[in-house]
Amino acid sequence: RDGTYFIIETEVEGQAVMVACGGWGKRKTLYGGDQSSGRDDSLSDPSTDAARIRAMYTHPDWTRLGLGSLLLDLGEGAAREAGFGTIELGSTVPGLPLYEARGYVAYFTEKTTGSNGQTKTIIHMRKPL
Repeated sequence: RDGTYFIIETEVEGQAVMVACGGWGKRKTLYGGDQSSGRDDSLSDPSTDAARIRAMYTHPDWTRLGLGSLLLDLGEGAAREAGFGTIELGSTVPGLPLYEARGYVAYFTEKTTGSNGQTKTIIHMRKPL
């Protein structure tokens, strides 16, 4: 609804295929969908708050081709244009090398348990724009 999400598609055997997606957010919640409890859906103030990189995914057959970097470029550029000076994200362990290579610095790590009982590690990271 905010118009801050990007989808990268290609054509495979005549069919459109989504190969990567991700975006940036101007809402205070770092991660989690609309159904997640404890969300703060209010808008961030660019003069005091960070923008967010959110929900980055790349199809396994399309990794290591620069799609994640393209999505970061798009999100960071849009956040910068909206007046934000800092951007944050919540990385999973597999995403850590990309974000570190792109200048993000970890400042907090948490473990969460999903409704399915699975534990996941979220690494909170930020960088100046």
